[in-house]
Amino acid sequence: QVQLVESGGGLVQAGGSLRLACTASGRTFNEYGMAWFRQGPRKEREFVAGISRSDYITDYADSVKGRFTVSKDKEKNAVYLQMNSLKPEDTAVYYCAVDVTRMVPTRNKSDYNYWGQGTQVTVSS
Repeated sequence: QVQLVESGGGLVQAGGSLRLACTASGRTFNEYGMAWFRQGPRKEREFVAGISRSDYITDYADSVKGRFTVSKDKEKNAVYLQMNSLKPEDTAVYYCAVDVTRMVPTRNKSDYNYWGQGTQVTVSS
């Protein structure tokens, strides 16, 4: 069993930055690939970024590439999403998710077994 808790969301002006954190209990991120997804108002949940078990492989949606960075802190058993140059279209609830069957993240939300409760990010124009 894996429990995930996100934090770090909030309200920020366009061009600003936020860092989201996802902490895990029950298992460690060192064992699995994990990812960040987001769901905006009246939108489908979409892939944002992912990181492999080994940290060697990261993947980003085109819409956030160059602005967002995913990273791990193995000692804290935490995964982070640094979000810079935020835009109003980044407004969404952000979720972290773990895939216990793969070491490399995928972009398919159906592949993920455990999800956090989400944290709201609102970017004002």
